[in-house]
Amino acid sequence: MVNQLRQSQFMNDKRIPFTIGRCFHDQDNTPSSHSHDFIELVYLVSGQAEHLFEGESYLIQGGDVFIINPGEVHTYRTKPDEHIEIINCLFTPELIHESLLKELGVSQSMDYYYVHPFLNPRERFHHRLNLSGLASIPVLSLLEMMITEWEQHRPGYLTIVKLQMLELLILLSRCYADVKNKEKKGSQRSGNHTILVRRMTGFLERHFDKKMTIPALSELFNISSRQLNRVFKQETNQTVMERIHEIRIERAKQYLAEGDEKVIYIAHRVGYEDPAFFTHLFRRKVGCSPGQFRELHK
Repeated sequence: MVNQLRQSQFMNDKRIPFTIGRCFHDQDNTPSSHSHDFIELVYLVSGQAEHLFEGESYLIQGGDVFIINPGEVHTYRTKPDEHIEIINCLFTPELIHESLLKELGVSQSMDYYYVHPFLNPRERFHHRLNLSGLASIPVLSLLEMMITEWEQHRPGYLTIVKLQMLELLILLSRCYADVKNKEKKGSQRSGNHTILVRRMTGFLERHFDKKMTIPALSELFNISSRQLNRVFKQETNQTVMERIHEIRIERAKQYLAEGDEKVIYIAHRVGYEDPAFFTHLFRRKVGCSPGQFRELHK
């Protein structure tokens, strides 16, 4: 049985969709298999264990860092007399608004947030990011400062936490880029197009419920609208809007199968203001109405 964790269970401050804390897990204190409706960034401070993710098992050890997306099922398994210490950052995409990415010009410096979590699971976890030696010092130090800010609630802490979270993702993306550069193959141009489309796709995955326009994406990723459409179609055989609809419908299927929310609410939740349009699109893409899909998958 998969336990479904909700944002409301952990994020009690309505001003910010975020929380951070330190956890210790051993054989007698391990969470059951669970998914959640928020993003979880995990840093393994010490110890080693098995990470059970989507039916597969991966060995994890001190220095490992990984992101669990909403809806993904995971837990840990430790050996007798062993334990792990982890720092957990729980947050939703609203924490890092696209306007902030645009203002700071960092949309192409966030690959650990927009690219790596959307690779296939084996690539994500067999080639997980491990911060050994000196690389772990700034990341662990930043996480410790975030915990202090979060616990002490000093004036301005909400702003500081947002900026520290953004800094953390940029630092991790630098480490990720260093690893990928060592593995780089193929032409520079082809590689640039591929990574650009992966970045855009990850951005769409994170912000699927927001209004998306080609001009806004072009400005965010510093590319002309014409070239954006051409490159995206060339790399994915889809238009940007086709990909947005696909992501939204997949997320709607998840919500329909897991809960009892009304279809009109789910339509709004995945970014459609017109429930009738959502139902028509869902029927065309899936082959049945949202209500029928729910009955089939309950």
